[in-house]
Amino acid sequence: MKKYVKDLTVAEVSFPHEQYVLLKLTDKEPLPETRPGQFVEVKVEGSPRTFLRRPISINYVDREKNLLWLLIKKVGEGTHKLAELKVGERLNVVFPLGNGFSPVQKVGERVLLVGGGVGVAPMLDYGKYLKEQGANPVFLLGARSKNDLLEMDFFKSIAPVYVTTEDGSEGERGFVTQHSVLTQETFDRISVCGPKPMMVSVARYAKQTATPCEVSLENMMACGLGACLCCVEKTIKGNVCVCKEGPVFDVNDLTWEV
Repeated sequence: MKKYVKDLTVAEVSFPHEQYVLLKLTDKEPLPETRPGQFVEVKVEGSPRTFLRRPISINYVDREKNLLWLLIKKVGEGTHKLAELKVGERLNVVFPLGNGFSPVQKVGERVLLVGGGVGVAPMLDYGKYLKEQGANPVFLLGARSKNDLLEMDFFKSIAPVYVTTEDGSEGERGFVTQHSVLTQETFDRISVCGPKPMMVSVARYAKQTATPCEVSLENMMACGLGACLCCVEKTIKGNVCVCKEGPVFDVNDLTWEV
């Protein structure tokens, strides 16, 4: 897939949570084709200590309005600087990068999309894609509390949503792997993105139930092209660059102990 380097215009800025900013970017031309699960590398201007681009998952692509959504968690100086962007300003973006989630395998298949923290971001676009292609996605989202659940209205507009919160303020209390939907329903396959311990737990469940499972890794990715070697992951086929070969992998290709 062809890569682009573009100065996209900030069309909308919102703050769904005190720790997050949602940027909606646009261009004079139609946005390039992207696949759910791919990511972008953004250049952070005005931050002297931010030398490298920052990798951000593609949250959603609105083709009708020609908008690319980036849901960004404010963690360090670079992401805090991105949260200061205003409507009308420009953001230099390299995209689309990486290999995304699997395409629809068969019409009517049930796909469980599990997200935790900022890992919920790529699940929105993937769920929309699955629904449009005739699959039946189901979301299982985990957070610390009700206030940490993001974009819930959008998720619910696409497919059924199950929730776990650590404090029990929304949905079932506990972690995603403890939700009752996992014992009450069956799925053709599972896709996961979130903190590694969560993904390992879901992968363990998938192995126990013989359910195909893929995970989206969040290794540090500075270049997005496989040149800097800072995102290397050990697999059964050897060491690979997550930004180029991933970020989505079949769990059977990883060396995780599940």
